[in-house]
Amino acid sequence: MYPAADVICRAAGGQNRYGGSMKRHRLHLKAPDNWVNDPNGFIYYKGYYHLFYQYFPYGPRWGTMHWGHAVSRDLVTWEHKGIALYPTVREDSNGCFSGSAIEEDGKLYLVYTGVRYEVVNPEDPHTCLDEQFESAQLMISSEDGFHFDNENGKEVIIPPVTDPAVGDRTHTRDPKIWRGKDAWYLILGRTVEEKYGEVLFYRSEDLHTWTYVNKAWKGPDYGWMWECPDLFGTEGGNVLMVSPMGILKNGEKERNQSVCFPVEFDEASCGLEIPDQYQFTDYGMDLYAPQTTLDAEGRRVMEAWIRMPEITKDGWIGMFCSPRVVERKDGHIYFRMHPNIRSAYSEEIKDCSEASDDGYMAVFELEEGEKADIGGFLIERRDGRIRADRTSVYPSFEGAHLVSETPEIREGCRLEVLVDENLIEIYINDGEYVISNAVYGIGKAITVSGANTIQLFTMAE
Repeated sequence: MYPAADVICRAAGGQNRYGGSMKRHRLHLKAPDNWVNDPNGFIYYKGYYHLFYQYFPYGPRWGTMHWGHAVSRDLVTWEHKGIALYPTVREDSNGCFSGSAIEEDGKLYLVYTGVRYEVVNPEDPHTCLDEQFESAQLMISSEDGFHFDNENGKEVIIPPVTDPAVGDRTHTRDPKIWRGKDAWYLILGRTVEEKYGEVLFYRSEDLHTWTYVNKAWKGPDYGWMWECPDLFGTEGGNVLMVSPMGILKNGEKERNQSVCFPVEFDEASCGLEIPDQYQFTDYGMDLYAPQTTLDAEGRRVMEAWIRMPEITKDGWIGMFCSPRVVERKDGHIYFRMHPNIRSAYSEEIKDCSEASDDGYMAVFELEEGEKADIGGFLIERRDGRIRADRTSVYPSFEGAHLVSETPEIREGCRLEVLVDENLIEIYINDGEYVISNAVYGIGKAITVSGANTIQLFTMAE
């Protein structure tokens, strides 16, 4: 147990730990302070987009997980609402880890992984020794999406898995829940003896009693653990997103990456056909643990964590990408800029120095061999691909990922680039591919080689 968490929540009236002036962000939701990682419980509910997230309130580093909470009316302007979930019961005594949200009978339900350490590190109560812990899946509900009874409202819906033929007692986690045709369904990620990852499917008639149904996997070439699975339908077919641990073997620090597959899913049997070929969800290699929901207009929208190597000058670390519309077309998965984001950049400017504190959007085209320089961040079209180089605006350390590259693009090369103080997102051909890179200390100038016209836009105040 961590009584300090209770103090934080109660001192803020259960919601706002920032007093009367809650932090607001436009475009990119950033950590309110300290540390954030995975987005959780992403849902449109009673007129608000709710985005919960993994949050460590005691310092700018990973530790005992709580759920922070932010809301938005439009996916553009976000407002932090303090801590929603914190450890209170045996099953989540060492952290409320990743999960998702659904609405039923007007209530908001959160499902998440609770972690209990069997051996706590005596030098750091926020970590365990030798991965000696167990994971369970819990649920909590709210009448309004803002108030949660952490003391008495938690229910264990899937206890730690003891049958190794089904799951792993330690590494089975990150429930994503959805309503099917005639029942509720839940997907979990797990490892098989730390050799390869797979997903598990559960079914429930009432949200409280869950039955294991089926599983799917690809083998050791696809990572040793599958985190944060998300299975959803689009007009072009079903999509599976997972975040495999150890999928990259290139010697870089971030070997865990998010990937997506066009898949076939049979609801009755929970049978899942996964092809051999996958796409990276984002080719900048900083994006991880994405989660999707439906927006107010029924579009499938994704949010994801952007990993950062260093604490900012303001004392926080971790942020989220701009919301993206996910579509599957002809076997390819597109991640398009959400129309609310594009329309928010309504004020055209002549120079990026005129941009608001929320940054700017640059729109231009690149021919083969041409380059763009955005404050030291370089973009080049080479061999039919888009290449991004952040060497000059990123910390140098062993294993740092400095150069990103897409597969060969299909036709044309229209770029919409969102530029923030700590994040650059390159949307290529309306989401054919996206490169998102964390940056530090970018300059306030932009140049593009050739005779291309650059359009610059910022958000109106």
